[in-house]
Formats: sequence, structure tokens, C-alpha cells
Amino acid sequence: MNSGLVLFVILAVLFRLLLLVISVRHERALKKDGAIEIGAKNSLWLMLAHIAFYAAAVVEGSIRGAQLDAVSGIGIILYVFGMAMLVVVLRLLGRFWTVKLLIASDHVLVTHPLFRWVRHPNYFLNILPELVGFALALHAYATLIVGLVIYAVPLAVRIRQEETAMRTRFVNY
Repeated sequence: MNSGLVLFVILAVLFRLLLLVISVRHERALKKDGAIEIGAKNSLWLMLAHIAFYAAAVVEGSIRGAQLDAVSGIGIILYVFGMAMLVVVLRLLGRFWTVKLLIASDHVLVTHPLFRWVRHPNYFLNILPELVGFALALHAYATLIVGLVIYAVPLAVRIRQEETAMRTRFVNY
């Protein structure tokens, strides 16, 4: 695999680890204040699917000897877009953003236009572009197809769980 792509993978993993630290910090504070976790088992499946997707893409990219080219460039642009959207969502949700599904006793409904335009921006503007971009950057086409199908299962469950939790918590959701 091209050294530029190796650097991309290292930076992507480090950025995701930084976000995990932020998520854990938020989770601890929320749980300390009485937040309730919903779908813990599914959160574990999502985490495992995310890790497996990254690992499979790196392995496939290594086997293919992926080079930095136009396809990689498009993938990196998509990935950066996804990460930028994650930062936006994180800033909008603030201390309520975690990789787990937590409902706090003082949870507030975020009514920013982004959440009206896109029902689940963290999933559709962050995770999907992130995964598609990561796979394209590494020319990991099998991972892209198979991995997205596998990832779609716990993601669909998460969205259903989140919808139910939000409708239960907020009358005007």
C-alpha cells in the first residue's frame, strides 16, 4: 500500500480513537447523572462492525497494493466530509454525543436545522461517508460492498432504537 495511504489510515485511526475518548468521557458524565443506556448489545455490534470494516479495508487495500490516485482522492474527500460532519454533530449535541445510545434525565431535543433536514446526520452524513470514503481510499471494493451490507444491520437496529427512545422522551419529536 502506498505510504500516503498508510499515513491516511494512521490519521483516521488516531482521529477515531480521539473521538472514542470524547465519547467515553461524555458517557461517564451522563451515566453519573442518571442517563439510561438503550441497546447496549447493539452498540457493541456496531462497534465491532466499525472495527471490522476498518480492518478489512486495510487488509484488502494492502493485498491490492492500493495506490494514491483519483479513486483514493475521492475516498479521502468523502472521508474528510464525514469526519467534518461528525465534528458538526458533536458540537451540536455537545455532552449528549456518544457512540452509545444514552438518554439523560435532562436530555434536550436538539432542533438545529441540520436535524430537521437530515433525520440522523450522525449516521447519514458521518458514518456512511466515512465508511465509503475509507474503503474507496484503500480500493477496498469487496469491503465496501460486503461491509456496508453487514454494517447496515446493526445501524438499522440503532436507528429504530433511537427513534423509539426519542419519541418516548420527547412528545414533539
